[in-house]
Amino acid sequence: MRTQEAPTTTDPYYNDGETLSPWRESLNTVIFGSETPMGKAFDVVLSISIVLSVIVIMLDSVEAIQNRYAQALYIIEWLFTLLFTLEYGLRLISVRRPGLYFKSFFGLVDLISILPSYLILLFPGTQAMLAIRILRLLRVFRILKLSAYMDEAEVMMAALHKSSRKIMVFLYAVFMLVIVFGSLVYVVESREAGFTSIPRSVYWAIVTLTTVGYGDISPQTPLGQLLASAIMIMGYGIIAVPTGIYSAELIRTYTAGKVRNDACPACGQTGHDFDADYCKHCGHALED
Repeated sequence: MRTQEAPTTTDPYYNDGETLSPWRESLNTVIFGSETPMGKAFDVVLSISIVLSVIVIMLDSVEAIQNRYAQALYIIEWLFTLLFTLEYGLRLISVRRPGLYFKSFFGLVDLISILPSYLILLFPGTQAMLAIRILRLLRVFRILKLSAYMDEAEVMMAALHKSSRKIMVFLYAVFMLVIVFGSLVYVVESREAGFTSIPRSVYWAIVTLTTVGYGDISPQTPLGQLLASAIMIMGYGIIAVPTGIYSAELIRTYTAGKVRNDACPACGQTGHDFDADYCKHCGHALED
């Protein structure tokens, strides 16, 4: 008898192992697989249900709506809770290694997304925690098979990791800068202007340097306003620095390992670097 193949899954470490009974194998294919029409339909319906349940939670937090439709929202929320509880139970039944799934990221999110509904019965006021269900929409990457987007996300994360040390050095310099300017404006300005302490003055320097400008406190003396002007001008340049660092690293990461497939017009060789202007074999200029 031919053994049924395990379904394709994005979480193989908890879905590898023993062969399941036929009905559990079929259930596993629908719930954890997304290669079959039934599996895709299940995931799409589940995602729609998650979005609708989060919308219900958000509407329930609006006082006018809650006062008018409290009973209806309560019933709808419990219908979603029972649906997700059933879905969570089916996942535990159909997965090959329930213990690992229970401790996995998605397993914990699935559990936490239904627990608040039951905790509300014991501890009123925990309903806002139900919004964690939105985390379950991370499954959309598996549902829609957005492998291209995942690859691009990996490139972006790799670039962020490579540029992290440079950005940290830059942030350290900014930290020193706001402390210096905050201390200076604390000395220059009076308490009546709102600069009652160095930490509060540093807060003002951060708000000003980032060009947010809440306006809750502002310098009143000419010297303080001069310092504020200097910080504002520096802020525009400072904002561009980490962006430039990350962008440069992103380009290097994206082009790393890529080669040009066009042949050199002189020697006919291929395999040149992505950003090469001249042939690495004969030195002839490459065509753009």
